[in-house]
Amino acid sequence: MATIASSPRDVRPPAPAPATPSPRKRRAARFRETLIAYCTLGPNLVLVTVFLLVPLVMALVLSFQYSTGLTSPTWAGLANYRQLAGDPVFWRTVLNTAVFCVATVPVEMALGLGVALLFNKVMPARPLWRTLVYLPMVISGVATALIGTLMFDQNIGLLNKLLATFGLPAAPWQTSGSTAMVSVVLITLWMRIGFNMVIYLAGLQGISPEMYEAAEVEGAGPWQRLRNITVPLLGPSTFFLLIMNVIYSFQVFDTVYVMTLGGPGHATDVMITYAYRNGFEGRQQGYAAAIGIVLYVIVMIFTALQWRFSRNRDTVG
Repeated sequence: MATIASSPRDVRPPAPAPATPSPRKRRAARFRETLIAYCTLGPNLVLVTVFLLVPLVMALVLSFQYSTGLTSPTWAGLANYRQLAGDPVFWRTVLNTAVFCVATVPVEMALGLGVALLFNKVMPARPLWRTLVYLPMVISGVATALIGTLMFDQNIGLLNKLLATFGLPAAPWQTSGSTAMVSVVLITLWMRIGFNMVIYLAGLQGISPEMYEAAEVEGAGPWQRLRNITVPLLGPSTFFLLIMNVIYSFQVFDTVYVMTLGGPGHATDVMITYAYRNGFEGRQQGYAAAIGIVLYVIVMIFTALQWRFSRNRDTVG
């Protein structure tokens, strides 16, 4: 069969290639993007520099000096850190901080998850109950600690009066180290459950209901759905809460200082309260700065380890 030749009018010229911008225009566009980025990040960078980096550097320099805050500081080298290494009270505060962290972080996260699972369902007056649980986070830490003092006072506290009503002996909340630490832990749990609840509620509401329906059709019970769907999908929320709760536990001050002043006999003293007393009551600001730097290093090491563990888990998964 003969091939019919196409008419010259049917042949379309190729589309012209897009014009490549000149190097000068590319540099100008890149400069505008960089300028917009710095204008957007500038205010935050200024705040971080002024209120975080500069005080951190000043504290680091102060930790190598002898300073009372009233006279000119003198260079001390590593003397403050050598004093820390041989200070039994400092190591007691490190142990108390670790005990406080272990006693509060897992419990408040577990209770926060349980309350979030409860309040994520349809129930009467759900907004009111959520507000009541979160209310201690709205109140200042000092006010919450004062409420705790009224509850756990050894002589006129509400809990000891309640124990007396049932014929039980009063608990030594201020004279026994173990019970004093228990009182601080209980008030901290009451104050922090609301924060954990809110974060877990946000994570729960991001899980598709179709996943639970499909699992229920396959015969998965409530515990299996919780273990295989809810807990894995709440991994980012759990990681965030773990970091934030540990940082709070290492930096707790107002609750301990108002309720127990670190007593009795340094039984509830934590690193921050010990640094405060050395810096503002003992006028050893260089030594207090050294305690703060050690605390900062501990928190950063823990955060880095947790971040590395979470990244490896996500990569392997």
